[in-house]
Amino acid sequence: MRLKHLISLCMPFAFMTFVACTASGDAVEGKQVFPIDTDSGSKSSSDSKSSSSVKAPDIDPTIFGLFDWVKIPKSTITRGVNSFGVNSFSIATTEVTQKVYEFVMGGVPKQSKVGDERAVSDVNWYRAALFCNEISKLAGLDTAYVYKSITADSVLKDLSIRYSVASMRLPTENEWEIAARGKTTTTYYWDKDVASKYAYYGQNSGPDEVAQKTPNAYGLYDMAGNVAEWVNDWYGDYPKKESDNYAGPKTGEYRIVRGGGWSDKVTALAPKEREKLAPAQSKVTVGFRLVYSTGF
Repeated sequence: MRLKHLISLCMPFAFMTFVACTASGDAVEGKQVFPIDTDSGSKSSSDSKSSSSVKAPDIDPTIFGLFDWVKIPKSTITRGVNSFGVNSFSIATTEVTQKVYEFVMGGVPKQSKVGDERAVSDVNWYRAALFCNEISKLAGLDTAYVYKSITADSVLKDLSIRYSVASMRLPTENEWEIAARGKTTTTYYWDKDVASKYAYYGQNSGPDEVAQKTPNAYGLYDMAGNVAEWVNDWYGDYPKKESDNYAGPKTGEYRIVRGGGWSDKVTALAPKEREKLAPAQSKVTVGFRLVYSTGF
């Protein structure tokens, strides 16, 4: 049944060509790609808690084809007087949808608005991490989230995140903001254009279907509004020293949420805005999107 479901799920992608546009309507370079980088990586075992490494991952393009991807070049982001470097990574152009979530996880949490192409919401951080592990295994990749046990409500005990492996995972906070800004430095990535052209926000119900608004200059949809998005980092003060591939404090009470959701005011949509949420907590305004990285 899963194979049949996979075929029906992926058929629309077989005929899709992704062409992103800027606010002016000009095409950008971020076309549909399968971001398979053979510089480093590993292949998943059947165990989500450990696996052996190989020179290059044998990636299933059908699973990768569930999303369009844009490769973000090696970049820096400045916070105050400090700059933070981020290695190149690839990011899905859309948030995870209810249809894809159900395929990977075998079910979907109760949604405030149901629809295959609507962004999945009401998924806590732990379940988002488990989704990343599951889709990584389906794609033939390693798994980033390592844990000793899982509770009935999906809390991952003794959890660590392996950034050195080739996997699909949640973005770090710096990766997310670099991608969301789309090479801009303005308050919003649409600068002074009309916000509602780019973001689904200020609504009484949601989420919306993904990719209904104008993307940013990288070709990424809904980096503001629709659902706010989990990132990997624990919430805390930014470091006072420059750091490459910074992935947040080692411990914390809250994980970071970025981008604002469908019920938020426009001020919550600015790429610099941060929200914190306990990782076991879920909200109808919060979902997530994936990055693919070969490790750092």
